[in-house]
Amino acid sequence: MMPAKTRLSTEERQQEIVHAVLLLATANSPDAITTQAIAQHIGLTQGAVFRHFPSREAIWLAVIDWLEQNLGDAIATALDTACNPVEGLQRLFNAHVAFIAAHPSAPRLVFNEMQKPADNPVKQRVRGLLDRYRQRVTALLAQAKTLALVDPALDETAAATLFIGTIQGLVMQSLLAGDPRGLPAAAERLLPLYLRGIGARPS
Repeated sequence: MMPAKTRLSTEERQQEIVHAVLLLATANSPDAITTQAIAQHIGLTQGAVFRHFPSREAIWLAVIDWLEQNLGDAIATALDTACNPVEGLQRLFNAHVAFIAAHPSAPRLVFNEMQKPADNPVKQRVRGLLDRYRQRVTALLAQAKTLALVDPALDETAAATLFIGTIQGLVMQSLLAGDPRGLPAAAERLLPLYLRGIGARPS
């Protein structure tokens, strides 16, 4: 018989389930993570998991919400101390890389959803997350251009794509290597190249 679990509130139990998915996704394909596996990981019955989430899809939506909230908080904290938009881009870049190094399953979950051919609520939520992130980067680049801190001919939309692509490339290499610990050092080497490419200088 499974030992009795400490009674938690619904919100606390939902967070426990979300964290279980994040941990399981570090070593498993997200699609292979079943509600039974989640239940076993946290010592609940599968029925107990469904008392807190009506479906597996609802769990995944909560996971994506957790990712956006926590990445957003990390970025907001980093940007609070930025003196100008270029420094903001640097701090955003480093905060994003640090977040991935701390939560290596995050990109696995995002990439997994975006690769699916069919549209679904989880993929739509991920797309929204990525769109809002892109808008944030584009806005910083536009501000930097207005303040003459970057190349005056800069295409901020293309520069935002390159910014995101640089991080995604770093993440993909870390996934292939199976070791996210090297991300910050690699980011430190690449960020100055990006800044020179947009006509800025590291501050």
